Amino acid sequence: MVENPQSVDWNSYYFSIRAQCPWSWLAWQRGLIDHCHWQGQALPLDHYEARVYQVIAPNSVITELVQQLSLQLDQGECTWLFSYPGYGEYATPVPVLIQQHRHRLDQLRSQLNYQE
Repeated sequence: MVENPQSVDWNSYYFSIRAQCPWSWLAWQRGLIDHCHWQGQALPLDHYEARVYQVIAPNSVITELVQQLSLQLDQGECTWLFSYPGYGEYATPVPVLIQQHRHRLDQLRSQLNYQE
């Protein structure tokens, strides 16, 4: 069974990752993170700091699919990341693509002295 973006407790998720990604908790509280289903194309971020697309696909291909899509889309003004259950300590509860403003993310990482 696939969950809808609204059925995930995103509030608890963002709270739980604030040590790794402190800006996301604040952005979530301010309504600056949008959630939707992936429909095959990126939407403009407009006033959002990030958009989290839930990707629906068979379990046998989902991890490879979100990784490939994030690599294909990662260009221009947006940075694309991915996550899925089991993908490390801060994994999302469902498979997702994460779209963020590249410049804004670089600023946030610089403020936190983040090293990839």
